[in-house]
Amino acid sequence: MNESVNSVRPPGNYLATREWLSSPLGKALLAQESRLVEEALNGLFGVECLQLGIWGEPRLFLRHARTQHTACIASPPNAADGEPPSAFGRIHRLPITSDSIDVLILPHTLDFSGRQPEILREVHRVLRSDGHLIVLGFMRGGLWGLRRLIPGAGMPPNTSDLVSESQLADWLTLLDLRIHQRTRYFFKWPLPGKRAETSRVWEERGRRWWPEFAACYMLTAQKRLYTMTPMRQVWRARPKVVGGLVETSSRVSRIPLDPNR
Repeated sequence: MNESVNSVRPPGNYLATREWLSSPLGKALLAQESRLVEEALNGLFGVECLQLGIWGEPRLFLRHARTQHTACIASPPNAADGEPPSAFGRIHRLPITSDSIDVLILPHTLDFSGRQPEILREVHRVLRSDGHLIVLGFMRGGLWGLRRLIPGAGMPPNTSDLVSESQLADWLTLLDLRIHQRTRYFFKWPLPGKRAETSRVWEERGRRWWPEFAACYMLTAQKRLYTMTPMRQVWRARPKVVGGLVETSSRVSRIPLDPNR
């Protein structure tokens, strides 16, 4: 990977997002997402695993990867105060060789970007044939979709331009990525408080009975692998020529003959 580092001071909106993730609600969300990504990464092997964008700590999800190498690339404004990412760069124009990544993670990256189609095209470009993609995103509807009607409720800053699960699936299908799994999770009101943890029993009930009320979704996909079958040219055998005469053919002629001639 080409790692060009251009560090700048993080803007206020990014610091506000970090503060939201440090709240009890944000910590509970990160804990559940870490478990989900760990399950999704189980059995995905290869050489390179790449994460685009920072959501929590840079190693929160990458520590579960089964690949030989891992890296995190974030836009320069998203410079963290703690552990920095592997490199800074424009994630809609990745400084990475095509067909070089085995697993790619987008942890709410599309929720904070206005260039979702460009990012997904770059994802398709850098993924190897049969490479895997894991996307985390906020639901447009559900309980969190009613947050404007609830006093004191709120999502992380700058998440107004959300990509719906169905829209993301359509984009990935157009890019010829096969959808493997869709998971809706985190059935918790977006209210600040000390008790933000959700029990696994409540989560299982939510996924089974009312998945439309989930706060987030996880979508996994795989880049399609096409094998080229070489087409052999059909060669016609030339007639044998002996002494300038063409060898007679044993094929029976279908032309009717006149016996009087």
